[in-house]
Amino acid sequence: MTKQEAKQRAEKLRKVIDDYRYRYHVLNDPTVSDEVYSQLIQELRNIEERYPDLITPDSPTQRVAGKPLEYFEKVDHKIPMLSLNDIFSDDELYKWEERIKKLLPQTDFDYICEVKIDGLAVSLIYEDGVFVQGATRGDGRYGEDVTLNLKTIHSIPLKLKKPVKGRLEVRGEVYLKKDDFEKINRENKRKGLPLFANPRNAAAGSIRQLDPQVAASRNLSFYVWDIPEGADVKTHYEVHKLAFDLGFPVEKHFEVCRNLGEVKKYYHKIMNIREKLDYQIDGIVVSVNQIELFKKLGVVGKAPRGSVAYKFPAEKATTVIENIHWQVGRTGKLTPVALLKPVSLAGTTVSRATLHNWDEIKRLDVRIGDQVVVQKAGDIIPDIVEVIKGLRNGKEKRIAPPQRCPICSSPVTKKDGEVDYYCTNKNCYAVQREKIYHFVSKKAFDIEGLGPKIIDQLIETGLISDAADIFALSQEVLVPLERFAEKSADNIISSIEKSKVIDINRFLFALGIRYVGEETARLIASHRFNKFTYPVSESNFIENFRKLNTDDLISIEGIGDAVAKSVVDFFADSENVNFIKKLFKNGVKIKPFTPKHKGNLKLEGKVFVLTGTLSSMTRDEAKKIISDLGGRVSSSVSKNTDYVVAGSDPGSKFEKAQKLGITILNEEQFLNMIK
Repeated sequence: MTKQEAKQRAEKLRKVIDDYRYRYHVLNDPTVSDEVYSQLIQELRNIEERYPDLITPDSPTQRVAGKPLEYFEKVDHKIPMLSLNDIFSDDELYKWEERIKKLLPQTDFDYICEVKIDGLAVSLIYEDGVFVQGATRGDGRYGEDVTLNLKTIHSIPLKLKKPVKGRLEVRGEVYLKKDDFEKINRENKRKGLPLFANPRNAAAGSIRQLDPQVAASRNLSFYVWDIPEGADVKTHYEVHKLAFDLGFPVEKHFEVCRNLGEVKKYYHKIMNIREKLDYQIDGIVVSVNQIELFKKLGVVGKAPRGSVAYKFPAEKATTVIENIHWQVGRTGKLTPVALLKPVSLAGTTVSRATLHNWDEIKRLDVRIGDQVVVQKAGDIIPDIVEVIKGLRNGKEKRIAPPQRCPICSSPVTKKDGEVDYYCTNKNCYAVQREKIYHFVSKKAFDIEGLGPKIIDQLIETGLISDAADIFALSQEVLVPLERFAEKSADNIISSIEKSKVIDINRFLFALGIRYVGEETARLIASHRFNKFTYPVSESNFIENFRKLNTDDLISIEGIGDAVAKSVVDFFADSENVNFIKKLFKNGVKIKPFTPKHKGNLKLEGKVFVLTGTLSSMTRDEAKKIISDLGGRVSSSVSKNTDYVVAGSDPGSKFEKAQKLGITILNEEQFLNMIK
């Protein structure tokens, strides 16, 4: 066979193989046996081995190829992958619609409903119809590149059925069918390996395997639920139709509903057939069908306003409280945890449940020895929702509020107006340990290999007393420790070295400042560190934060009084400043925040406050325009505010702006400013 003949034969084989794959994995209508399919794949592989330059990215032989990865690369989602807000009752469903209709007055729309598959959300990128990159959701802004593992899923086309020019993004759910899940657990049991708790955990674990061969062995499946980029469609219903035409599998139970009455009928219909489906679902997704209106509704927090996940009733079970344990967190907060007689709940064995705080204990009148109802909704930690007081026998023990820390025996305190108790000892072993756990976690410094057991060992042997000591560790001091060998010590030291260079927002999150989560850390970083060069110097970092006052921080959209005070107090504490200096001394390098918007920054440095209703755009659209032009939007008026944009029916912010002499813009003036 000449090379030209081989090329023509390879092209025909790819087309035939892909057609067979499509019929089997998308249409569920196989036309040839597995043996025939395998023989065609082998013939194509032989041709490509003889002529490697004939291999194409969309060749079916490339579904499992290459050596195992050392780590996953980060992927920046061009369009954030949002999560959904959950609702659990018809009442919450009607309240959701009320909020929508206030934002879309006198506007006709309908809903699209689809089953909510319990799997792992992923993004697929196609360039000119060829699959080039796949990523996990991650934190919504950044995911992990799992392209090789996604290529092993036969229901994901490597080349689209119809030609599409440019970039197209598809989003959907990777999941395990019930039969495949049981097969994996039977095999794990035979090999003496740990069993997966449920199909979702198995699917997520499979996609995050560094070796694509492992992912391929799991027989994962995929369903599409959105095409956020590259699709010329007007409704979500059309998205499903287009996805199918492009060669993707689409879950067949989606329906358009004209009103909430039809949505409720759909909900109950799906709930009645859920056990018959060959995959696990935990509810339905209800969305505004018209894409233009969906986008107009905008986002609240990390969830779109135009969609909700209507979850099925949470599974409940009864058990007995055997004891109460007060758990000490990284901020010193004491959280009551009920130790339960083990009970099966939502596919897992539950032996602990949160009681949240002392007020919750009083509200429920919980006692040790009580028979209680525990509930688990989705991935939420089990809650105690009811005490069955009629089953009490008089031997139950009342629970007293904590007087001393269960770890260091220091006195505890509770501030007026707050519900939580805190350990007063800043050097409490439990607090320090939890701080280090948080510091090395994935969303902070992400030091791979430093799990809780190793951290505990490092603390107990005196090798570290705080997180900064981690960066002074060497291979020589780790090797003699139990569970360590030269290779494992090398791996951890290498991981520590990699983590020394960190983005400013992740650094702030790692510090464990009370109330400062991921998003808050990003907001502060973008406000304070977008003009520095790499690496940010110790003096610049500390001086800038010590100069901050609560007004500076409150002027940032999304930051309130409690967060502002917490940040200011943290950097006023000399112990915290010395800890940061120690991090710099031990080699940590901070990358400054880099704003994503480029080009016209005519509003750079200006602080806006929005009040009232704008007729030409939603508030979220106005915020985005201001942000894209370099400005910032604050939730409250202060002396740092440059402009207040007043729409119809402005509130108290308008009056406060008048008192402070802040420039007030009407809608027309604002539109002229942003032209």
